[in-house]
Amino acid sequence: MQLFDVYPLFDVNIVKGKGCRVWDDKGQEYLDLYGGHAVISIGHAHPHYVEAISRQVATLGFYSNSVINTLQRQLAERIGKACGYDDYALFLINSGAEANENALKLASFYNGRTRVVSFSKAFHGRTSLAVEATDNPKIIAPINANGHITYLPLNDIEAMRRELAKGDVCAVIIEGIQGVGGIKLPTDDFMHALREACTAHNTVLVLDEIQSGYGRSGKFFAHQHNGIQADIVTCAKGIGNGFPMGAVLISPMFTPVYGQLGTTFGGNHLACAAALAVLDVMEQEQLVENAATVGAYLLDELKKFPQIKEVRGRGLMIGLEFDAPIKELRLKLLKEQHVFTGVSGTNVIRLLPPLCLTLAEAADFLARFRKVLGE
Repeated sequence: MQLFDVYPLFDVNIVKGKGCRVWDDKGQEYLDLYGGHAVISIGHAHPHYVEAISRQVATLGFYSNSVINTLQRQLAERIGKACGYDDYALFLINSGAEANENALKLASFYNGRTRVVSFSKAFHGRTSLAVEATDNPKIIAPINANGHITYLPLNDIEAMRRELAKGDVCAVIIEGIQGVGGIKLPTDDFMHALREACTAHNTVLVLDEIQSGYGRSGKFFAHQHNGIQADIVTCAKGIGNGFPMGAVLISPMFTPVYGQLGTTFGGNHLACAAALAVLDVMEQEQLVENAATVGAYLLDELKKFPQIKEVRGRGLMIGLEFDAPIKELRLKLLKEQHVFTGVSGTNVIRLLPPLCLTLAEAADFLARFRKVLGE
């Protein structure tokens, strides 16, 4: 059997990792500035994380959510305190796509509507919300074709107000910072206007923090830079540092009912042990603050590169837009300078390193980047 060929793969076999560095099967070291699509939050193979997972495997690796799981309750309390949403409830699942599916399900239960508003170049998973961040019609999901979702220009306040004033919008879903869409930031004015319009029209505001959350922006959630509060927040990726996990943070305005949501693997003991270890390390090593400090340094330094058309982002979520396609540049970074980076579309390099990236490692990356740019 062959793999279903939907991902372009580098001819690099990574076999080991530590912190922000990985090694291939030939012993070559690489600087990881991508962290597996923002999944690696506390660094590869952190000893506390490894120990916590190993200890859980040795006692009870997995049991479904049909019994009391005190680790879930501990995690709910810890996440609430860490992010400032203490009075919200937590529902645990396995991925970001599931988190968004369940958020929209809750929104529909709440107001009885079905239409969803999102924004141009958004990405909310590969299920009902599909991929607006691509120009390829073969990967737009059926819900888009059926007209259940409306895409609006990001930061267009008047267009958003007109759409919500129709009174039939179940939920607005928006990323704290667009990831796949090219590291585009919603403005403060837009986010405040959106919050007000959602409240006025009984529309649920869902903040997709799957890529931009969990400390990556220099605050726990990127929308906290805008000074607003969501009705539902979705997270995944960095929550488990590579262990599959997703979460929905749910406002007290929603009333839980038995059977309303369900999951087999969500919030299992092993996933919770991983997530609790992540929070331990984030707190002990002050990784949210580190993301803010190192990210600010990178953003300032990258803006000095004349070859880059635009530098966007917050914290350790950075987009570098060029006037020309970046495929060859990214390959040179990998093959010649041994740096992993990401991509968005044709012209944007994405940087999503582990939150433990040091100032010295950031400077190392800048030096390697200068070499491939010919400085």
